[in-house]
Amino acid sequence: MQRTDPLDTGAGSLLRQPKAVWATAGASVVAFMGIGLVDPILPSIAQGLSATPGQVSLLFTSYFLITAFAMLVTGWVSSRIGGRRTLLLGLALVVVFAGLSGTSDSVAELVGFRAGWGLGNALFVSTALAVIVGAAAGGSAAAILLYESALGLGMACGPLLGALLGDASWRYPFFGTAALMAVGFLCITAFLKEQPRPARRTALLDPLKALGHGGLASVAASAFFYNYTFFTVLAFTPFVLDMSPYRSGAVFFAWGVLLAVFSVVVAPRLQRRFGSLRVLGGSLLLLAADVLVLGYGDHGTAVVCTILSGAFIGVNNTVYTELALGVSDAPRPVASAGYNFVRWFAAAAAPYFAPRIEEWTDVHVPFVVAAVTAVAGAAVVAVRRGALVREVEELEPRHAAEDGVAVFAD
Repeated sequence: MQRTDPLDTGAGSLLRQPKAVWATAGASVVAFMGIGLVDPILPSIAQGLSATPGQVSLLFTSYFLITAFAMLVTGWVSSRIGGRRTLLLGLALVVVFAGLSGTSDSVAELVGFRAGWGLGNALFVSTALAVIVGAAAGGSAAAILLYESALGLGMACGPLLGALLGDASWRYPFFGTAALMAVGFLCITAFLKEQPRPARRTALLDPLKALGHGGLASVAASAFFYNYTFFTVLAFTPFVLDMSPYRSGAVFFAWGVLLAVFSVVVAPRLQRRFGSLRVLGGSLLLLAADVLVLGYGDHGTAVVCTILSGAFIGVNNTVYTELALGVSDAPRPVASAGYNFVRWFAAAAAPYFAPRIEEWTDVHVPFVVAAVTAVAGAAVVAVRRGALVREVEELEPRHAAEDGVAVFAD
C-alpha cells in the first residue's frame, strides 16, 4: 500500500489549512521553542545563579517530569472542558510560569517555575496534536507533518531566541516566551472555535490501559530509550561545547533546521521507499554512532555531530508519532497520552543523569550511555517488528476510513 503524499499540490496540501489549524500550529511553534530556549543560556544561568551544571539540568528534569505525569490528565481535562479551553488553559499557565521564571532569584525557584511551565505545556501540546489532526485538511498524515513542522521550527527558533535575548540577560528569554505565548493565546481565542467533545469522556486511567496494547507498549518502550539519547544531546551538550550564547544558539539553530527538514521532507520519502520500521531502526543506529563520535571527537567534531544529530532526530520524531497514533485501536488522544507518559520520563532522566555520570566517570561516558540507549531503542523495534507490522496492517483500513488517507505501510 502506498502512502498518500501530504506535500502534493492537491486539496490535501500541507499548506492549505484552515485558520484554526494555523493558529494552533503557530502557538505550537512557540510552545516547542520553550524546550530548547534555555540551551544556549544554561552556562549563563549557572553563572548568574551560582549553580552547578547538575543543578541547572534540573530545569529540564522538573519540566519533563511534570509533563510526563500531566499526560495522564490532559485527555481527562479536554474531554470535559473541550479542546479549545484546554489549549487556552495550557497557554495561560505557560505565560504565567514563563514570566515567573524570569524573576527567579535561585535555581530552586527557577526549577519550580519550570515545573509549572511543564504542566501548561503538557495541556497545550497534547491537545494541540489532537486539534490539528481533527481539523487539518488532508487527514492525519498531513496533520502529523504539520505538527512535526511546528516542532522542528520551534526547536530551531528556541535556541536562537534564547541566544539573542540571553546575551543581554539570562532572564530575558523567559519574558520573551511569555509574551509570545500571550500572542498565541490571542490567536487561539480569535481563530479556533470550540471542538466537538468526544462521545465518551476519557478516564484518568485510559492512557495506562492503552499501554496494555502490545504494539503501543513497544513503540513507547523504544521511544523511551530514544528520548534518553535525544535529551542527552539537547541538555548536556551545551556544557560540553562551552560556547557563548550566540555561538551555542547558532549551533542549535542549525540543529533545529535539520530536524525540521528531515521530519517534514525527508522522513516521508524514506518511509515510502524503505518502510517505517526499517527507517526508524536505521536512523536510531546512525544516531547512536553520531553521539558516540560527538563524545570522543574534538571540539569541531562535536559541533558538527551535534548539528548532524538533528537529521536523525527529525526522522525519528515523525516515525514515532505516526506509530504511536496508528498502531493501536485506542482513540488517538488516549494513545498519544499513554505514549508520551512513557517517553517523557526519559526526557526527564537524561538531563539529570548525564552530568552526574560525568562527575562519576568522565565527559565521554554520558555519550556512550546515550549511544547504548539509541541502540536499545532500535533493538525493541527489531524484536517487535513482526507484531508491529501485523498490528499496523490490521488497523490501517480503519484509520484510512477516518482520515481519507493511508497512514503508513511497512
